[in-house]
Amino acid sequence: MTNTQTLKGFRDFLPTETVKRQWVKNKMVEVAERWGYEPIETPTLEPFALFEGEIGEDEKLFYKFTDNGGREVMLRYDQTVPTCRYVANNLNSLVMPFRRYQCQSVFRAENPQRGRYREFTQFDLDIFGIATATADAEVMAENLDTYLSLGFKKPVLIFNSRDLMKGIPYEAIVAIDKLKKIGEAGVIEDMLSKGIGKIQADMYLEQVQNIKPDETIKTIVTYLEKSGFGNEYYRFEPTLARSFSYSQGPIWEIVIEDYTAGSVGGGERYDGLMERLTGLKVPGTGIAFGFDRTVEAAELLGLIPTTQTKTSVLVVAFSIDQKVVAMETAQSFRSAGINTELYPEDCKIDKQLKYANKKGISYVVMIGSDEVQARKVSIKNMRSGEQKTLFVEDAIKLIKQND
Repeated sequence: MTNTQTLKGFRDFLPTETVKRQWVKNKMVEVAERWGYEPIETPTLEPFALFEGEIGEDEKLFYKFTDNGGREVMLRYDQTVPTCRYVANNLNSLVMPFRRYQCQSVFRAENPQRGRYREFTQFDLDIFGIATATADAEVMAENLDTYLSLGFKKPVLIFNSRDLMKGIPYEAIVAIDKLKKIGEAGVIEDMLSKGIGKIQADMYLEQVQNIKPDETIKTIVTYLEKSGFGNEYYRFEPTLARSFSYSQGPIWEIVIEDYTAGSVGGGERYDGLMERLTGLKVPGTGIAFGFDRTVEAAELLGLIPTTQTKTSVLVVAFSIDQKVVAMETAQSFRSAGINTELYPEDCKIDKQLKYANKKGISYVVMIGSDEVQARKVSIKNMRSGEQKTLFVEDAIKLIKQND
């Protein structure tokens, strides 16, 4: 017998879970489009050479292999690197500045833990073609709008600039980025393990801890203020470093103060990455939301509607004699824009009602011989238990009024 277990770090989603994920995604898309961002998609499989040397220490997490044609390929590690390729390939078709959003799976061969999987979804937003800090600030403002629109009360934007860390080697930046997790002693130890001397390590940490805002940071603060976000929603954090080797300029993360599993998104400017990959001087900046963590946080804080199903109405027939009328009735509800199921089997009404209860369907429309004769339907509210006999048109109005 075949082993039917999913691979470690990979998941199936039940309909109830998928409905929740769709609700979060739809909210994020709604806000992105409100700010003028457009959707794109890129392939799951990319050339290994596209990512090689661009991520930093995390290259050990690449899912890479040789395909049947002898090519070195890998599963998409993130969406930023492929989007740089996408912009270069489609430059003549894109209107600059180009704002994009993308929601697809990425793959990382890491140790699964709470909020971390080997296949997970990211929701990205980026602006290409604008080199000034107003672009970074716009993305940050959109990010806050997204999390407030999802219903979070305490989303906080934490930001810094890699430009303020010039002269500090990348190995030290990666260590300093772990400060909140491993503390000062852990950061120094990490730097020492990478061959950085003790005096130099102490100096790098002290230098970062004493970073002061520059004009770029002030531009971001002004933009956030003018966009209606009070200072309770953002803060300058000198020790925020971001571990991607392509990060430059403004860097930021989104945290939810009453969700402790970690940040739910991180962004940066990456003009240099775009030029290295494509040879084009097209500035870019953007964020990758941790979609799975966002769903987990939203569910934990009770923000996702509890509706179990997208179906609003179940149409049932008391016997096979009313099946044709039941089919016609179900189609009338669908034509009116109401999600409607028809119970597919001839069975006792109790079984059909139990099905509606298990799925969380709000209304059951029942059709028996009396309803057929009167050219009406009996409609039962499964939450309140209230039942009425109405013409189909009136039953449709009732459901739409209460939706």
